[in-house]
Amino acid sequence: MQTVQHYITSNKQRYLDELIELLRIPSISADEQYKQDVQHTAEAVVEHLKKAGLDVAEVMPTAGFPIVFGQKIVDANLPTVLVYAHYDVQPPDPLELWESGPFEPIIKKTTIHPDGAIFARGACDDKGQLFMHIKAVEAMINQGSLPCNVKFIIEGEEEVGSKNLHTFVSANRERLACDVVLVSDTSIIANDTPSLTVSLRGLSYMEVFVTGPNRDLHSGVYGGAVANPATVLCEIIAKLHDENRHITIPAFYDDVIELTTEQREKLNEAPYNEENYKTDLGVQALLGEKNYTTLERVGIRPTLEVNGIKGGYIGEGAKTVLPSKASAKISMRLVPNQDPDKIAELFTKHIQSLAPASVTVEAHKHSTGLYSRTPVDSIEYKAAEKALQKTFDKEVIPAYEGGSIPIGPMFNAELGVNTVFMGFGLSSDALHSPNEHYGLFNFYKGIETIPYFYQYYAEMK
Repeated sequence: MQTVQHYITSNKQRYLDELIELLRIPSISADEQYKQDVQHTAEAVVEHLKKAGLDVAEVMPTAGFPIVFGQKIVDANLPTVLVYAHYDVQPPDPLELWESGPFEPIIKKTTIHPDGAIFARGACDDKGQLFMHIKAVEAMINQGSLPCNVKFIIEGEEEVGSKNLHTFVSANRERLACDVVLVSDTSIIANDTPSLTVSLRGLSYMEVFVTGPNRDLHSGVYGGAVANPATVLCEIIAKLHDENRHITIPAFYDDVIELTTEQREKLNEAPYNEENYKTDLGVQALLGEKNYTTLERVGIRPTLEVNGIKGGYIGEGAKTVLPSKASAKISMRLVPNQDPDKIAELFTKHIQSLAPASVTVEAHKHSTGLYSRTPVDSIEYKAAEKALQKTFDKEVIPAYEGGSIPIGPMFNAELGVNTVFMGFGLSSDALHSPNEHYGLFNFYKGIETIPYFYQYYAEMK
């Protein structure tokens, strides 16, 4: 392992230079005009896998954007690690809030990242973290020290709901056969506090459409006589929480499994400073479900949030219009035992019950995903824990994350294996926001740590 670490240290600048080139490609899966860029990114990832020394690296078509598959089989008797990642990125909007071009990567020092961070869309989510795995595997192959077989499945639709991933995995079970899935699309608590994600919330993502008159109307001629869909939509949204920020959808909490007092106390042992949290977000106060801490609200409690609202005239200047239609995108993060499809049905029924007769309300289900959990007594968790302890020289904290990565339960169902979420980003890295960035410390620490996971997993397996 010493020679592997020496190889990594000797190639740090090249790793960074290659990542910067990958970040220049605007692989925005949500926007059709970037279709060729997404395809180009898949092809670029294949070339990186080939240069890393994999025996197989290819772009595989799906009904949408392609999936990149790669593998290096050392010995059929060795355990196999399947690395999952994604090469697509979120749209960079609003562009005016970026301090530099979202696809013009630059390195800047910050208070949290005194060694520098790379600022670009996809820097942390997920190209930077994907690249850690490719470079770690390259180092092990180059030094003849790959202790496991390795496979890669890298998709281009994660940011639009992984529309074709399940179908692909189901059709390629033999090709993807493995002993564990390793993912780094998550974070650590802090650069001096290593953690492993043991759970991620599920998701039910909906879009609500409110329709009133058959056309946009003059707000002076018709205002006060006809229902305004934008106003009705706002009224409906306002009724989705009560005064304690409790979600009002009937039966929404029926299947929620409450943590014990002991479990909640353990969760709240994680380092957390509320003043720093507020300062980082630029807010004066926090708001959330009553009787729960911030760590509990974002880790173990279900939530309902409006992700966007559209309706009427939003261009420059004034236009006195009463809109014919209005819509909102709403995501619900779910906890153990909550069925995302059931929640979608409950949501739809509830918002329709809140609608006055003067409008029609419809709901469209965009995507759903199950809650994900990694058993802390499993070999894969213990191998990851030992690897992080080796490189950070600190105790590793189990972390409950608020985001959703539905691939964990899917891989378990289709391949019969557990998923380890061993990410190296920080919650402050502005994922999905302007000025997304990824610390150089985190990038290199990931490359340094991943080979130890392979070593310890092979030894324990």
